[in-house]
Amino acid sequence: MRKINRRNFLKVTGVLAAASALAACGGSSTSTAGSTGSTAGSAASADGAKAYNELTVGTDNTDLKADLKFVSHRTDLIEDGTFDGYVAAFQKLYPNITIKYEGITDYANDMTTRLTSNDWGDLCMIPTNIPLTELGDYFEPLCALSDIENEYNFASNRAYNGSVYGIPSTGNAQGIIYNKKVFEAAGITTLPKTPDEFLDDLQKIKDYDPSIDPLYTNYAAGWTMTAWDAYTSGGATGDPNWMNITMPQTKDPFQKGILGADDMGPYAVYYILYEAVKRGLTEADPTTTDWEGSKPRINNGQIGAMVLGSWAIVQMQAAGDHADDIGYMPFPITVKGTQYASAGADYCYGVNKNTTDDKKLAAMLYIKWLTESSNFAYDQGGVPVLKSQEYPDTLKAFDGIDLVEDAPAPAELADLATEVQQEAELMLNADQTHVMRVVEAGINGDETLDDIVADWNAAWDAAVDACAPQ
Repeated sequence: MRKINRRNFLKVTGVLAAASALAACGGSSTSTAGSTGSTAGSAASADGAKAYNELTVGTDNTDLKADLKFVSHRTDLIEDGTFDGYVAAFQKLYPNITIKYEGITDYANDMTTRLTSNDWGDLCMIPTNIPLTELGDYFEPLCALSDIENEYNFASNRAYNGSVYGIPSTGNAQGIIYNKKVFEAAGITTLPKTPDEFLDDLQKIKDYDPSIDPLYTNYAAGWTMTAWDAYTSGGATGDPNWMNITMPQTKDPFQKGILGADDMGPYAVYYILYEAVKRGLTEADPTTTDWEGSKPRINNGQIGAMVLGSWAIVQMQAAGDHADDIGYMPFPITVKGTQYASAGADYCYGVNKNTTDDKKLAAMLYIKWLTESSNFAYDQGGVPVLKSQEYPDTLKAFDGIDLVEDAPAPAELADLATEVQQEAELMLNADQTHVMRVVEAGINGDETLDDIVADWNAAWDAAVDACAPQ
């Protein structure tokens, strides 16, 4: 396993933001995006057009003509024709609306750059590194949050100041993809519920067959490393308020035993990654990992497990002839006797605010059809967007597991999580640098996890002092 050079880069991006920025951290109580957001909820009805929630797909505007460009991160579904099938089904209702997909591999970075141009297309998956306060700069307000929050899961994910700018494409339960056949062959008969049980299972796989990578990090892809942050909230704490309310006001949140025991809380999440790398339970050289190549490898039993959201299940199943061998387990952390799993929205559909009115309407109709009629979330093995829809079979292992969705902060704390993360230069769920540092430390041996956590806590504590209400 060769050493990895430290990557000194940080994307100054936001993951959460809202109306009342805290001046102590350089925010502002008013902004262009904030002003847009404050009136956006009524924008659709102000000019006589229907809001998203008011549209009836298959009845409204069936003679509408529009040519749409849809930019997506799902290059796999573009290449294999899946999206063509959805478009064909939609066109049975709207024959004069054409939709052309464009795929981007390095989606978050490239799409964020494209948004600076007004003519990037008509629909896209909203990059998660766009602060909520800036949504109104790029995207059309679709409806008021209060109009869909009782029917839609994760409705607040891309909402700001009461207006919805993005509709979730599907929901993710945060767990671990694993090869059931590999686990069984290694003598693992019970799914792990704690970090050390999981690490013991990885060792069993290595002992069973050293040619198998027990845990595959997908380090080289970069963006895949941000997945680890998603497990530090509800799944590691059991607290829906942790990420947006409690953590931004808490000193030393990464400290071992912050919740009273070493095997729960954010520390326990990064402990699994650090120890797996340090003990040689991951691929030999993380710098050479291959995201696309990892899919058939786990399908064929050459990889034991990967830490990814439930969105990835179907991709791994489709990558070879052994779909039935792919399983999905809850993340191995138990909080005071109960196992939880974080759940939240995947990428959300957004409409270009600068496109034409006809294209905006056509885009909303297509989004609503995808969300409510296409079965997309179910087909992709995700948590359903509509609360009335069924869960897929791929999430059967989550029976009895409490799913925890991050609660939005109250108005007076709406910007706090973003402000603290930006001040601390620890952009959880948006920047991979800090997670890659954990892998690098496990390989290089030049710092311990406790050293890393001490740095994180020092930066976080200073940010809390600067930003949080005193």
